[in-house]
Order: sequence, then C-alpha cells, then structure tokens
Amino acid sequence: MAEKTDYEKATFGAGCFWGVEEAFSKIPGVVSTAVGFMGGTTENPSYREVCTGRTGHAEVVEVVYDPERVSYSDLLDVFWRIHDPTTRDRQGPDVGSQYRSVIFYHTPEQEAAARESKEQLRRSGRLSRDIVTAIEPASTFWRAEEYHQQYFAKQGRAGCRFW
Repeated sequence: MAEKTDYEKATFGAGCFWGVEEAFSKIPGVVSTAVGFMGGTTENPSYREVCTGRTGHAEVVEVVYDPERVSYSDLLDVFWRIHDPTTRDRQGPDVGSQYRSVIFYHTPEQEAAARESKEQLRRSGRLSRDIVTAIEPASTFWRAEEYHQQYFAKQGRAGCRFW
C-alpha cells in the first residue's frame, strides 16, 4: 500500500510553542507537529535570538494534517480555545512579540477560513475585548532546535495552562 501524501500544512502562533504543540499533537488526524519560528527577518534564527524580540519572528507550530480526518476549521477551533487572542504580544507569563497571536495561512482557502473564523468568534460575544490575532501569509518556517521539539513529552510533563 502506498504511503498517503496528500496532507496539508497549517501554522499557528499562540504563545509559547511548547504548549501549543502539545495541544495540536493530540488531535486525531494531525500527522505531525514541529515547533519553530516564522514571520521575522533573520535567516535561520536560534531560539536565543528569537527570545530577544529583535528578529521579528513568532514562536509557531507547524501542523501537518490529514484533511480527510480533521478539517482546517477544526484546527482553527483548537487555536482559538488554547490561548487568549485578545492580548497583544503576551500569553500568560510570556511577554514579547515572539508570543503574538497569529495565523499564518498557506492557501487562499486557509486565509478565507481564518478570517471567517475570527469574525465568528468576534460576533459570538464570548470575548470581552477585541481580538488582536494577525492573519498573515506563511513565510519560511525555521525549525527550532531539537530539544524544543515535543518538549513536554521529553520532560514528562502534561503541559501548561495559564487561563
């Protein structure tokens, strides 16, 4: 039997990438996750460089998923649930532009779905403040150092939750 190759990619920034990766990795239909950086100006940045806030990158999770098992809309629902999209450059105790709320879209369909999802959340009245989440075209994904990949699993921790 041939290996399935028609997977799709989604990229989300929702604060510290360790917890974001943990949340997405548990979704049935997600084939793989990787943490890294996107949206900045430095080529192949290190974690240490991104933490300075001077590279312009966001900590992100690249999600490879099987659209026959989980939809992009389902991934967006998870994205909105796992962080506070009303805080600019901050999630829990983590402060800085690298922790910004951002959806990086890979296709026009993803862009449209992300914008509609954001608008639905805004109209829902569930949030008491404005949504600050950016929706931007995906750029180069720079994979973070290996010790950051599946960090909580490697540490034997269940993850983090601040709100």
